[in-house]
Amino acid sequence: MSNNTVLSRGTYRESQRISEILAKESVGGMMLLAATVAALIFANSGAAESYFGLRDAYVGRDIGDFHLKLSIGHWAADGLLAIFFFLVGLELKKEFVIGDLRNPGKALVPMVAAAGGVVLPSIIYFLINLSGSAEARGGWAIPAATDIAFAVAVLAVIGSHLPSALRTFLLTLAVVDDLIAITIIALFYTSDLKIQYLLWAIIPIALYALIARKGEKLFHLKPAAAWFILLPIGFIVWALFLNSGIHATIAGVILAFMIPVRMNKRAEAVDADHGLAEVMEHRIRPFSAGFCVPVFAFFSAGVALGGWNGFTSSLTEPIAYGIVLALVFGKMIGITASTWLVTRFKNANLDSDIAWVDVFGVATLAGIGFTVSLLIAELSFGLGSDYNDDAKVAILTGSVTAAVLGAIILSLRNKHYKKIAEKESVDADADGIPDVFADNGASLGGGAKRAD
Repeated sequence: MSNNTVLSRGTYRESQRISEILAKESVGGMMLLAATVAALIFANSGAAESYFGLRDAYVGRDIGDFHLKLSIGHWAADGLLAIFFFLVGLELKKEFVIGDLRNPGKALVPMVAAAGGVVLPSIIYFLINLSGSAEARGGWAIPAATDIAFAVAVLAVIGSHLPSALRTFLLTLAVVDDLIAITIIALFYTSDLKIQYLLWAIIPIALYALIARKGEKLFHLKPAAAWFILLPIGFIVWALFLNSGIHATIAGVILAFMIPVRMNKRAEAVDADHGLAEVMEHRIRPFSAGFCVPVFAFFSAGVALGGWNGFTSSLTEPIAYGIVLALVFGKMIGITASTWLVTRFKNANLDSDIAWVDVFGVATLAGIGFTVSLLIAELSFGLGSDYNDDAKVAILTGSVTAAVLGAIILSLRNKHYKKIAEKESVDADADGIPDVFADNGASLGGGAKRAD
């Protein structure tokens, strides 16, 4: 593959890994959509009082100044989303160790594209709310995120045969986007920092890392061992972060970074096919996608619209239309323009199978900023506030608009994508790897070739 080509399909092994992740995200996305619809129905029906009462009910207990008594809504946002961010951390580490982000040349395009898809939406929102209150301006990061599960669910609905290169671009873009969102949360949504709790957290984090590395063979052979050994230590780290002033979900990312990606001799001794990070991702993703994220969406997405008049009234607020415009046009233009600038800077061209309309479609789809956007809205304005309710309406509206527009653009290219899919299935030399991929004909151990 020529060095002056970007968004190429890469290796078959990487393509298969990406396809597997996106297939799982698609199922999770459907459940996320169902939970969101259920939340809106409950919040706007005769059951609204019970719904909001359940969301705001407190569970747990405080131990002196150490707070573990939270509303169910906060347990969902701070607790269940920590598991979601743990998966994000695993994916990030894998991308940096064995994925596209380990290669500076390949990493440049999605990283710059993600940055453009964060900066421009944030600027649009900030400028629209420039004359508003300081609290309103504080929501500048709400349109920064991309919800990969929601986006992939849209692709599943329209039946798009998105080419391998675009699938990889979309996932890598979302992973880098999550990294930026995590950094924003850690830097800008920290209040009343209590450094002593972070210092105490170093001890269980180090213990967690040591056990994960030394006990890798055990965790491969005994799946339950991780729940009984690593989970309690992880909970201690989470509780310390919760009370430190740094958002508790950051604990999930840090713990994920402690999990080894490459197999060591202990794992090889049990004929493991993947490193511990890959194994833990396979085991935890169904729980995260099937329970954690939908439950968070159920308690976070519910907003009393007040009928059509209430809905339209919310969208006339600068916070709301700032978010909608930022998600739809900010992402669309920011990602496409940034990708184009990289190609000009590198004097490169898109892969011959990919056109700029494809990049534009993926960039539009990236305007679906649901899960993390809802979280940042709560961090910006507080659960149940008027500003937060307006933000929820805008996030839902902007995400649905981006989904519809992205689906239309990509569905128009579906015939072309089917031809690419046919090309990517041809294996004339019968080596188990389709001929168009970069690793076709590569030797894997003594001349044998495999596709895993």
